[in-house]
Amino acid sequence: MKNTEPFDKYVKTLMDISRAITSDLFHEDLLKLIVLLTAKMVGADICSLWLIDESETPPKIRLKATQAIEPEYVKDRSLNMNEGVVGYVATTSKPLVIKNVMRSRRFKEKDMAKKLGLVSMVGVPLKLKDEKVVGVLNCFTSEPYDFTETEINALTTVANQAAVAILNTELMVKTKVIQEELESRKLIEKAKEILMVSRNIKGDEAYRWIQKRSMDSRKTMRQVSEAIILSEEIFQETR
Repeated sequence: MKNTEPFDKYVKTLMDISRAITSDLFHEDLLKLIVLLTAKMVGADICSLWLIDESETPPKIRLKATQAIEPEYVKDRSLNMNEGVVGYVATTSKPLVIKNVMRSRRFKEKDMAKKLGLVSMVGVPLKLKDEKVVGVLNCFTSEPYDFTETEINALTTVANQAAVAILNTELMVKTKVIQEELESRKLIEKAKEILMVSRNIKGDEAYRWIQKRSMDSRKTMRQVSEAIILSEEIFQETR
C-alpha cells in the first residue's frame, strides 16, 4: 500500500469519478473505470465492485467489476445478502476492515485468497443520498496492512460517488429504452395508417399484418414498420 501524496490521489480520484458521473459511458465501462481508479488511489492489488440485484427474490449481490485479470476472480459470482464480507457490509451499511482474511471467519473465499496471495482487505458500502445501499466496494492487499481512518473515509467517499454514477447511468439507460419504445410505437402507428389506406383494412388488421410479418421475417415490428414507411415514401416519389 502506497502512502505517498495520499491527499492528491484522493482528490484526483474523486474528480475522475465525478467526471464519469456526467459522462455517457456504458454501465460496464463505468464500473471498470471505478475499480481501476480506486485500486490506483489506494495501491490495492485487487479492487472489486459488487451490486445488489433486487430483481431476484430474495435479492442477491453480484460481482460486477474488478481490475484483476485472474480468471479465478473475474468469473461470474453471486452471494446471498447474508453471506460473507460483502453481505455483511451491504446489510449493515458499515465499512469492514480485516487484517488477515485467512484468519477471518466472515471471509469465505480463503482458497481464492491463498491462490492470489491476498492478506488484508477493506470493504465499504455504496450508498445513495437516501442511505440506500446499492453495492459494496472491496480492496485487497498482498501484504498485511492497517487501513487508516483517512483511507477508509476516502474509500467511502469514492464508493458514494460511484453509487451516484451507477444510478445516473441506469437512469440514462432506462430513459433511452423508453425513448426507443415511444419512437417504435410512433413508427408502428404510421405504418398501420399506410396499410389501412393501401389495403383498405382496419387498424387492428393492419397491426396483426405487421406482427405476422415480423414473426415470419424474424425482424422487429419496428423494422417491419420502417420498411413499410420507406416503401411508401419511395412509391410517392415515383408517382
